[in-house]
Amino acid sequence: MIKGLLRFIIAVIFILSGFVKAVDLVGFSFKMEEYFAPSVFNMPFLEKFALLFSVIVVVLELFLGFMLLLKLKLKFTLSALIALCIFFGFLTFYSAYYNVVTDCGCFGDAIKFTPWQSFMKDIVLLVGLIIVFILYRKEFRKKDVYSSDNTKEPSGKFRYALLGLFSVIMIYIMAQGIMHEPLIDFRDYKIGTNIKTEKEKINKNPSEYKTFYSLKNQKTGEVLKVNQDDYIKETKYWAEGSPWKIEEGKNESVLTKEGYKSEIVKFKIEDPTGVDLTDEIINAPKAVLVFSYHPKEVSVDLIQKLEAKVNTQKGAVIYGISTDHNTFKTIKNAMMDATAIKTIARSNPFVLILEKGKIVDKQPAKDYID
Repeated sequence: MIKGLLRFIIAVIFILSGFVKAVDLVGFSFKMEEYFAPSVFNMPFLEKFALLFSVIVVVLELFLGFMLLLKLKLKFTLSALIALCIFFGFLTFYSAYYNVVTDCGCFGDAIKFTPWQSFMKDIVLLVGLIIVFILYRKEFRKKDVYSSDNTKEPSGKFRYALLGLFSVIMIYIMAQGIMHEPLIDFRDYKIGTNIKTEKEKINKNPSEYKTFYSLKNQKTGEVLKVNQDDYIKETKYWAEGSPWKIEEGKNESVLTKEGYKSEIVKFKIEDPTGVDLTDEIINAPKAVLVFSYHPKEVSVDLIQKLEAKVNTQKGAVIYGISTDHNTFKTIKNAMMDATAIKTIARSNPFVLILEKGKIVDKQPAKDYID
């Protein structure tokens, strides 16, 4: 009873973890790119394979989790899941210890974990898998009823049929997320969200941060971490002739008060000269926004078709928003950080339509012009 319940719980966790990433594979690939970045594992040559690696990881989580749920190839399944947990544990420990990837994306945008929470989750799963492996070890010696000896039991056929059906459904969900937009949107920018209202909530209850300076005594070599308030109060740290010097690049911004959390805090659009356009856009009766986080990867023909389509929207505020102020030719160019654009939608480019700040539509460019 206990071993069956433990096996069921662990299987469901892997299936859920894989599912929320399968829905938004492109978003998970962005997270993989962070691990390949120079500041983490310094393997930028692998960034172009981030989506492929994401597919592999998600497929392993989903199908191994479902096989564990069905008790299929139990020894192989448990061994593979233990290896997967060790791999994830290494990544999450590295992220937590060196504070390089602040969200591992373990449960996509559905559930956010800090790096240390992610690491502890992997350790708990690893221990649970080892316990299940030990509890079921006697069954490993039994003859596999699903082997090719023409005596397969009906229950075995049924389980494989379930695995096949599960595979078809998951492949469809993953394909939709890659070619279009996620079937289920866990992001703060889902259709129906009012960006104006969200910004008001953020402004009423903002998060508060304090800067901690890393100070080094030039005479003794001693190093201290001092918050900004204490630094100002204690003249010994900054008075003329003080041996204490701030170590450049080692200062930290620490959250001291958790305010209203929303990715919409990053929704800031500027014209090429730096003028903030955000209020104009979210207060407009209708705004049609074309976004691109990699404008150089978008064909000129697609840009032309997009501009022709959005220019038919009479009376709407229209902007083309990217990381290059020369991307669009017949609509006004505006600027936004590439990472912030990626949090809104996964397609490149995509169209976002607002009505008085409320998201009423969000489509990949190819779907929008069809």
